[in-house]
Amino acid sequence: MDKNLLHKRRKARIRAGIVGNSSRPRLAVHRSNTALSAQVIDDAKKTTLISKTVKGTTIPAAASLGAEIAKACKAKKITHVVFDRGGYRYHGAVRSLADAVREGGVII
Repeated sequence: MDKNLLHKRRKARIRAGIVGNSSRPRLAVHRSNTALSAQVIDDAKKTTLISKTVKGTTIPAAASLGAEIAKACKAKKITHVVFDRGGYRYHGAVRSLADAVREGGVII
């Protein structure tokens, strides 16, 4: 098994237990070699409510992305989200993003 297949399996296993709805949308995180992106998704309506991307995968870049997401959630009156780490470890940039969203006043 290669690492891409293992990542897909991990992602599917995590996603099976996480469902976002209009009262608690899903905050999905994607990490590439060059950028971090986060989306707030309403799975019931199958719509993306908020989408933000930042260049760089460092912890400070993730914190700034989390602050932007929190600000956008506040503007759309979203107070609770379900965190979907997307198969990535809850460590480093992913953790920094989640902490910044919490500090912005959104409950995860």
